Amino acid sequence: MVRAKTWILKKHFDGFPKHSDFELKETELPPLKDGEVLLQAEFFSVDPYLRPYSKTKMKEGDKVIGSQVAKILESKNPKYPAGAFVVSQSGWTTHVISDGTGLWLIPSNWPQNLSKSLALGTVGMPGMTAYFALSEICRIKPGEIIMINAAAGAVGTVVGQLAKLKGCKVVGCAGSDDKVAFLKELGFDEVFNYKTVGSLAEALKKASPEGYDCYFDNVGGAFSSVVLEQMRKFGRIAVCGMISLYNDKEPQQGPYIQWNILAKELCMEGFLVQRWENRKDEALMALLKLVVEGKLKCPEHTTKGFDNLPAAFMGMLKGENTGKAIVKV
Repeated sequence: MVRAKTWILKKHFDGFPKHSDFELKETELPPLKDGEVLLQAEFFSVDPYLRPYSKTKMKEGDKVIGSQVAKILESKNPKYPAGAFVVSQSGWTTHVISDGTGLWLIPSNWPQNLSKSLALGTVGMPGMTAYFALSEICRIKPGEIIMINAAAGAVGTVVGQLAKLKGCKVVGCAGSDDKVAFLKELGFDEVFNYKTVGSLAEALKKASPEGYDCYFDNVGGAFSSVVLEQMRKFGRIAVCGMISLYNDKEPQQGPYIQWNILAKELCMEGFLVQRWENRKDEALMALLKLVVEGKLKCPEHTTKGFDNLPAAFMGMLKGENTGKAIVKV
């Protein structure tokens, strides 16, 4: 019999998450039935979406949601042979029995020199997010100027690199000087540390005196109100996240944004990457090709040990990661 270790949401988060909000449990799994597979997790994705989804998609006592790269230990499903690897939405658990629903089979020709953890990052959901948001919402064109906040995160690093490949001027911001230096290494044209600039408006103006055609927003809140002041006519804004608001106990009160949207005829659109699920293979194969060709770098911040998942999640919310936050079992 296989015993699975699972992280449970013991208590809904009140403000910033605490370790006591999580509980580790152990259960024994039953034998496989026809059509089922036994998965063993190798890598876990640590994502900001867990914070807002913790109340809308989870009850106290539920397994913590999330994706993982897992190896198929045993199979009674011909579509998923033993020894193969899959991306699974199985949550924070070391082992799980699946009927195959929602599994994405990592191609057998996956390059040997690439970690399969990339299927949770650049060649996974964050990469898809960047790929489709840039093409379908930002509709970027060569010569345009794009602003990306939280640019050193899992999505922001891919957005910036893809935009550069499209011939755009890329401006990013991050929360430390080390991250600023790293983004410049990735090819960002202008980068600043938002924590140390005297004025966000002045930093944005200095980085791009002519304003911005596109804004890829991972942060929301007061930051975005300032950026909208500097958008160019007919600019496009892709609202990917609002990490600056996730842990607030009381809603922030900010300036109204409608005037800038109206006067500059802006297009501001929120999105969830699941919108393009039917084009998943298109995006992932295009991203994998760019990685193999050396045109797309894949920064990862790896924490070792299943027991450290809550700590890795809280560290990611504090901005401790550069690139995709991963936990390796």
